[in-house]
Amino acid sequence: MSTTVANNPTESRFEVLVDGELGGFLSYVIDGSTIDLQHTLVVPNHRGEGLAGVLAERAFEDARAQGLRVIPSCPFVSGWLVDHPEVHDLLVN
Repeated sequence: MSTTVANNPTESRFEVLVDGELGGFLSYVIDGSTIDLQHTLVVPNHRGEGLAGVLAERAFEDARAQGLRVIPSCPFVSGWLVDHPEVHDLLVN
């Protein structure tokens, strides 16, 4: 299984491709210096493969690289943050 994660700014989402097919996405809204991570979806046949976590990690990597603060509106991302204190410095207070 080959996975690739990319930012698709046209669709305002990070996408994970599994063997060339869409496996899931994390949608966002950028407003000034903040990125609001709004919704994570993994297609049913790829659930349980860790793809949502891969999407969250990429979103935080990109936020750091762009100097953006993060609003974790997505319930999955909020839960993911419990185990990832290394990115808490990016959160909007």
